[in-house]
Amino acid sequence: MIGQLNAIEQEALAALRAVEAGDALENWRVAYLGKKSPLMTILGDLRALSREERPAVGKRGNEVKNALEAAFAERVEAIRREELQHSLTAGALDVTLPGRPIPHGRLHPHTLILREMYSIWAEMGFQVYRARDVETDEFNFELLNIPQHHPARDMWDTFYTTTPGVILRTHTSPGQIHAMREYCPQPIRVILPGMCYRYEQISASKGIQFLQMEGLAVGKNIRLGDLLGTMSEFNRRIFGPERKSRFRASYFPFTEPSVEVDVSCANCGGSGCNVCKHTGWLEIAGAGMVHPIVLKNGGYDPAVYSGFAFGLGPERIAMLKWGISDIRYFWSNDLRFLEQF
Repeated sequence: MIGQLNAIEQEALAALRAVEAGDALENWRVAYLGKKSPLMTILGDLRALSREERPAVGKRGNEVKNALEAAFAERVEAIRREELQHSLTAGALDVTLPGRPIPHGRLHPHTLILREMYSIWAEMGFQVYRARDVETDEFNFELLNIPQHHPARDMWDTFYTTTPGVILRTHTSPGQIHAMREYCPQPIRVILPGMCYRYEQISASKGIQFLQMEGLAVGKNIRLGDLLGTMSEFNRRIFGPERKSRFRASYFPFTEPSVEVDVSCANCGGSGCNVCKHTGWLEIAGAGMVHPIVLKNGGYDPAVYSGFAFGLGPERIAMLKWGISDIRYFWSNDLRFLEQF
């Protein structure tokens, strides 16, 4: 039995020296160290030997196994080095070829349009004011001249929480009250960007959450003409000097008078098309002079102070600016869309 083990060792080592490739190594391992190999068969049948033979055969069998395993590991490393050396020397290496491009992350279109709007409003003297997403019914409605059971509440499909009187804000307008109460009686010019939430049917133009940017200016002798000039200048800067502005009378409970702000359609140049519903104009904002009741709730004396406010839709502006047809693209995380920016 000892002689058989010696023969197995010699045969295995000779076969291992002849191995030249990685695939043949695995075949050698199965043949000489696998469960069904002659060596493993002998070690598995030690119980069949006599007590006198068993220790010597077992000792020699383990010595052969250890020797073959060590030789196998050494041969694996040697072949790996040979293959690496071959790959380096077999062909010419052109170090002037460009390397693999590293993909870079991109800013989300939400971030791009917000930064552009921040820059424009900063140049016009407005600073960013952050307000909370979770509001009370008082700030979201009542202090904005929308008391309980007011029919104007039907304009906002509200998300209510399990805490009475606590809601997800339906617009950024409650931030007006927070800003006025913080800065009163100083004049203020702020923009209030943030997310709003409404329980609406998701479509190409609407969603249950969306960006909005509120604007507020309060001071002495502020008139409607200041609002119209401010919005016209913003439209010129964000869309280009060739775009025209239009103002239409409207109604909002927290402004009086109120207007809707339109810009000329970029698709048809104002002549009328399907995008603008053949009107030549596209709506981008609601605005108006701050209602005296809202001024009073913010801490300002409406007999002394006046102001204007506006609500812009950054996503709407981005869609008009970049020709995006579906607001759901902003939330789909589709790289085909995001990589265009």
